[in-house]
Amino acid sequence: MADKVLVTSRFGRSMLGRFAERFELLETAGKPADQVFGAAELADVRALLTMGGQPLGRETFDILPALGAVVCYGTGYDGVDLKAAAERGIVVGNSPAANASAVADLALALLLALMRRVLPADAYVRAGGWYGARPSPMLKPPRGLTGAKVGVYGIGEIGRKIAARVAGFETEVAYHSRSRHDVPYAYIGSLAELVAWCDVLLVAVRAGPDTENIIDAGMLRRLGSNGVLVNISRGSVIDQPALIAALADGTIAGAGLDVYAQEPYAPDALAEFPNVVLTPHIGGHTQEAHVAMQDCVIANLAAYFEGRPLPYPVEAPQG
Repeated sequence: MADKVLVTSRFGRSMLGRFAERFELLETAGKPADQVFGAAELADVRALLTMGGQPLGRETFDILPALGAVVCYGTGYDGVDLKAAAERGIVVGNSPAANASAVADLALALLLALMRRVLPADAYVRAGGWYGARPSPMLKPPRGLTGAKVGVYGIGEIGRKIAARVAGFETEVAYHSRSRHDVPYAYIGSLAELVAWCDVLLVAVRAGPDTENIIDAGMLRRLGSNGVLVNISRGSVIDQPALIAALADGTIAGAGLDVYAQEPYAPDALAEFPNVVLTPHIGGHTQEAHVAMQDCVIANLAAYFEGRPLPYPVEAPQG
């Protein structure tokens, strides 16, 4: 009998194929587990698979009396109530750095598309504007990356890869994080100072209560009318209404976004701005990244069911 794993997030079929070969999957398609399965079916569930950003806490733990492990598909685990898990003796694992290269690539794709106005240029060519020599305000010479001051907020695995990539564009790179790291970039001691210093702000910080809406109206004013913002972290890090207002009144020059406050809903207001590039949370969505994340998930689940420590654990909060 295969070990039973409750899948509480909505996954594509291809993403679950390797897990189905090893484990018995109980899929909820993103619905509350007790609306899909009866108490008897859930009584012996010992492991749960989720997307790390999806809220998961006491309410779910209470209907799974045998639950001992929560495994997150991907790097993030901000949706998991770690305190409640620790109180129940539930171990939590994730896929650290498995998708870091893919996310860093998308951050640069968003930045380049934004700064070089790729989307308006594409639309201009498709609509016959180039052939017809029609004037286009969006195709005035933009500010390039060469010589730009680039601030990276968060210098974990993803942030480091973003910094390394953007440094190759002849930029000046600095970063802010909770502590100084051994990296070849300048450290700026406060987020406010970093934002005021940079022309480009790339957000790669881990989401959590301490970073919720930390990029607010005041920070956007510091970024300034020539500054651009790229977020591949979590939508919760940015005050989304403040961002919309800043784009509307020219407080900042533009934004590239892969994440939003309430996914999968990106406000219509964002789609109306020609100086905004939007993608549907696809930072880690490459074949190689999925294989790497699946490897971590399988390793964590196999270790748990075999009574071994998780190879990729998330540390429980202290206190």
